[in-house]
Amino acid sequence: MPNVALGNHYEEFVRKQLDSGRYNNASEVVRAGLRLLEDHEAARGRWLNEEIPARYDDLVNNPSLGIPAEMVRARFETKRRSDAAKAK
Repeated sequence: MPNVALGNHYEEFVRKQLDSGRYNNASEVVRAGLRLLEDHEAARGRWLNEEIPARYDDLVNNPSLGIPAEMVRARFETKRRSDAAKAK
């Protein structure tokens, strides 16, 4: 396996993890990160391949579960206005 260039940001992050005493070496830090990425990708795959199709089937079988587009737009607009007001 070739060496990997992490860049300053991630090199500093690895250094901080080692300084914390939680990890013994940089390889442990990288493996921990890869485990998290692997878990994230598996969850994403389940969401795309299982959860979305199941929700679609639910909607096809019971259209009353759907939300009209106008209501969705109104909710987004209300949220946008609320966020804009908080930012002022």
